Amino acid sequence: MKAMTVKFESQKVSRLYFTAAIGLFVGQIVFGLTLGLQYLIGDLVFPAIPFNIARMVHTNLLIVWLLFGFMGSAYFLIPEEADTELYSPFLAKLLFWIFLVAGAATILGYLLVPYAKLAEWTGNDFLQTMGREFLEQPLPTKVGIVIVALGFLFNISMTVLKGRKTAISLVLLMGLWGLALMFLFSFVNPNNLVRDKMYWWFVVHLWVEGTWELILGALLAFVLVKTTGVDREVIDKWLYLIITMALVTGILGTGHHFYFIGLPGYWGWVGSVFSALEPIPFFMMTLFAFNMVQRRKREHPNQAAVLWAVGTAVMGFLGAGLWGFIHTLSPVNYYTHGSQVTAAHGHRPSTAPTCWWSSR
Repeated sequence: MKAMTVKFESQKVSRLYFTAAIGLFVGQIVFGLTLGLQYLIGDLVFPAIPFNIARMVHTNLLIVWLLFGFMGSAYFLIPEEADTELYSPFLAKLLFWIFLVAGAATILGYLLVPYAKLAEWTGNDFLQTMGREFLEQPLPTKVGIVIVALGFLFNISMTVLKGRKTAISLVLLMGLWGLALMFLFSFVNPNNLVRDKMYWWFVVHLWVEGTWELILGALLAFVLVKTTGVDREVIDKWLYLIITMALVTGILGTGHHFYFIGLPGYWGWVGSVFSALEPIPFFMMTLFAFNMVQRRKREHPNQAAVLWAVGTAVMGFLGAGLWGFIHTLSPVNYYTHGSQVTAAHGHRPSTAPTCWWSSR
C-alpha cells in the first residue's frame, strides 16, 4: 500500500479507523445481501442466522462503520486545520482498539446468543435500553460508546484549543459533539410508547438530518479547500449558510416523525413545512461543490477525490433530500408510512403499527 502523505505524523492514526470502516462496511454489505436473499429463499442460513438477527447486525454495522469513518476523518482533518500535532496519538490508538473489540464482541453476541438471553446477561433489567431499532446494543456497549466518544472528543477538542481555529474544524466539532449528546437519548426508554418514539427520533433523526449534515459539510469543505485552491473565506461563507439551513430545517423537521403517534396536531404543520425545506441544505451542498470546482485555481492531481466530493453531494441531495421530500408531507406520509417508500428512504417501518393504530 502506498504510504499515506500527511503533514503531521499523528495524522497516520486515521489509517486504523479508515481500515476498520472499510472492513465493517463490507460486513454490512454481506449481511444486507443475506437479508435480500432471505426474502427470496426464506430458510437461507436458518436457523443459524435468522432474518431479524441478520437485519440487526446489518443496521448496527452501518452505525459503527460510520462512526469509525467520522473519527478517522477528524483525526486526519483536525491536526491539519489546527496546524499542530494531535493532542494524544496514544489515546486515539487505545480508543480505536477498545471500540473495535467492543463492537466485534457485540456483533458476536447478536449472532451466538439469543437476544433475550443477551439482554438478561448485560443488565437490561437494570436499565432497559435494548430492543429499539438501531439502538439494540446491550447496556455495556452503549456505555462503552459514550466513554469512547468522550475520549475522542477530548482528544480532538484539545488539539483545536492548542492550535489554529478555523470554521471547518469548529463546524466539525459542533457536529461531533452534537452526535455524542444526541446518543444519550438512547438511554431513555419510557414505558409510554409515544414518548419512547419521540426520544428515539431524537437520536435517529437528529443524527441523520442534524449533526451528520454538519459533519458532512465540514468534510466537504476541507476536501474542496485542498483540491480546488479556492479562497478559504469563500468556502467558509458557503459552509455557514449550509449548516444554518441544516440546523433550522433538521431540528424542526423532526416533526415529520411525530405524525399519527399521539403528539399534538400542530406537528402536522410544523413537520410538513420544515420537512419540505430539508432538501435545501442538501441542494446547497451540491451547488457548493460544483461552484467551487468551477472556480478552482488549480487542477488537483487526484481527480478521483474531486469527483467523489461532487458525487457525494449529488447523491446526498437525491437520496436524503429529494426522496425525503416526496413523502414527508403529512397528507402523503399518511398513506406511505411503513411502506417500502419509507424503508427505501432509510426511515424504517418499525413504527408502522403504532402509526396505523393511532391514525384510526
